[in-house]
Amino acid sequence: MTTRRLWKVGTNSGNDGCPTLYSEPDADTYVVQGDPVTEPAELAQLDLAEGEAAVSVPRELLANFGPKEPVHVPQFISFAEFGGMFSTLRHSAWRLETRRRYAEDEVTDTYRQFAAGKPVAWDLQDAWCTNRREQSALGKRFERVRILDEPPTPGQQYLLVNARRNTAVGEDIRVLARGKAEELQLPREDFWLFDARVVALLHFNDADEMTGVELITDPVEVLRYVQAREAAWHHAVPYDQA
Repeated sequence: MTTRRLWKVGTNSGNDGCPTLYSEPDADTYVVQGDPVTEPAELAQLDLAEGEAAVSVPRELLANFGPKEPVHVPQFISFAEFGGMFSTLRHSAWRLETRRRYAEDEVTDTYRQFAAGKPVAWDLQDAWCTNRREQSALGKRFERVRILDEPPTPGQQYLLVNARRNTAVGEDIRVLARGKAEELQLPREDFWLFDARVVALLHFNDADEMTGVELITDPVEVLRYVQAREAAWHHAVPYDQA
């Protein structure tokens, strides 16, 4: 492991050394020196991973010596990390589904059964269903609004059938006409909103294949998606009433 060279950016503490802000040359990385947070009740309010620690510093330290220009750097996570979010959420997960087609659906046995006009046999004991059932039993909410074209595309018709599986394991599924979604100026991208504080923005290519998951945690940006959720949920109707 290479030892980083850290440069002192500034301090508000005179000569006693704390608190202080350091930077790593040629990297957008900062090290903050401050009083450690050790009170258990305070630590319980933080989302610290194993091995992480928290420190307290005065606001003026960051205001005086922190970067002044906001820089948006997309933060992508792996599909495995994305899947883990459905177990680590605290209260709710909400999705807006806007696409006319999802390529991953069309390679499933259930889609082939649907396309052939046969009854669809859902496996309610698979890993996905088991997770939803277990998390719902803990009181966590899973909700979706699916945008429908008029008439619905084959992929959207499949998802209407698929909604029976979702509701069987604890999800609440509603639908909204695309015209109404455009009137409400809802986002055109698919996303999940976790606990009304983190957005997982789903990226797709031209073949309708999901290519990545981008996290959005900026409160101002997250608020835009929260507002979209409120508008969509208010105007949507249960999937079996569409």
